[in-house]
Amino acid sequence: MAMSEPDIGLALVNIVLLGLLFVVAIAIARLRSLFAIVMLSGIYSLVSAVWYVAVDAVDVGFTEAAVGAGMSTAVLLGAMLLTSRTAKPEKSLRQLGPLLVCIATGIMLIYATVDLPAVGDPNSPANTGVGLTYLRVAWYDTGIENVVTPVLGSYRGFDTLGETTVVFVAGIAVALLLGFGERSLAETIRNEDKNLSKNAPKSDAEDEESDS
Repeated sequence: MAMSEPDIGLALVNIVLLGLLFVVAIAIARLRSLFAIVMLSGIYSLVSAVWYVAVDAVDVGFTEAAVGAGMSTAVLLGAMLLTSRTAKPEKSLRQLGPLLVCIATGIMLIYATVDLPAVGDPNSPANTGVGLTYLRVAWYDTGIENVVTPVLGSYRGFDTLGETTVVFVAGIAVALLLGFGERSLAETIRNEDKNLSKNAPKSDAEDEESDS
């Protein structure tokens, strides 16, 4: 059976978005500028959100855009006030450990997918029990094609509101711990530098200029 035009277009969109994610991830791993890394991390989250929407995971896309591209980027920019702008280069041997951990984690995740049910399997847990009930009644109750949206916004609306509140409070708590604004460490350092420059003794040349 030949693939229809909409399916080809969707496949191309998925390939392009996944390619962008791969390129951005490589750029993040190679850069040393913390500001550039934070900005690229926000771009990575936005592209991920677009890809989630393209595969009909609207709820995950919304969360990724709000938390990954929004709040996380703001928190990381605030954290840069407390550290330097450039990451120190690491030795090759120190980079080998994290690389091995990532490879081992990837192998375990791939091995775990072997036991997952096939896509569209009618006997899978997602297509039996309460999941099957949602698939049958969601359209008649809400008129929304994507069953995930009424589940999160209607059937589990209070649960979704609680999760959003927890994430928002966590972001505010991290921002307060970082101490944005006048209480930030960077602002304190600037004030101390200004006070030292004002109280520093004048040189002989400056004294002669002031006398003249």
